[in-house]
Amino acid sequence: MTRSTLFSDAMALRRVDEGIFEAELNSHWTIGPKLHGGVMMALCAAAAREAHGGSMQPIAVSASYLSAPSPGPVRVHTFVRKPGRRVSVVDVELVQGDRTGVHAVVTLSEPEHHVPPLLSASPVADLMSPEPPPDVEPIGPGHMMDGTVNYAEGCDIRPLMSSVPSEGTADGRAPLIQMWARPRGEAPDILFALMCGDISMPVAFAVGRTGWAPTVQLTAYLRGLPADGWLRVVCTTTQIGQDWFDEDHTVVDSLGRLVVQARQLALVPAAR
Repeated sequence: MTRSTLFSDAMALRRVDEGIFEAELNSHWTIGPKLHGGVMMALCAAAAREAHGGSMQPIAVSASYLSAPSPGPVRVHTFVRKPGRRVSVVDVELVQGDRTGVHAVVTLSEPEHHVPPLLSASPVADLMSPEPPPDVEPIGPGHMMDGTVNYAEGCDIRPLMSSVPSEGTADGRAPLIQMWARPRGEAPDILFALMCGDISMPVAFAVGRTGWAPTVQLTAYLRGLPADGWLRVVCTTTQIGQDWFDEDHTVVDSLGRLVVQARQLALVPAAR
């Protein structure tokens, strides 16, 4: 049986009871052997939207990661806490077996995407071109990230490797990781943009820590619906501590509009 690599198929939900959905996240949506945190958060947002009736979009998602699910079937439990006319709030738990993998609080409303902002200070559009330069290679066979970033099966991800600190060259400078991303075979939507709020390799590379860096908490704001085309992502940090580091993603669409801001707290990989 061929496993789909379409992002929209990964976000497909089947209602099995009031407020409870089933989904399948196959091995194309993993980082190493475990499900990718951004994909799971996007699925939680999709379930919240469905539980509310589909008339609103996620505008904020706050997710706590409680365990690391493996690829396969999951259940998503939703609890509508506030069914508002302009703003609604839904609690979500993504469960595999008898363990909760993610607990998320999803705020639903209507993101701004039809009108220009009163002020915008995002540097991404000036820093990066709308499309990746021809010499920026996708993650795939022969790429140094191939075999770990398995979600590149469903996304075309093109990191600017000169912006990625690597083991042996890390000099302690604050990283400014730049990458382009889009789903394969379809246009990006608000859920894919949300996933891109966790798409970069860990900023801990900047201090030579290149192992598994599990996310503990991730909060994302969705500022607009993305236009068709490449999404541009810039990943930065404020501090990499001995145990904990923060990581910020700013995601801009092909028209230069801010679509996602995300910040996470994660564990620093052990020294090798």
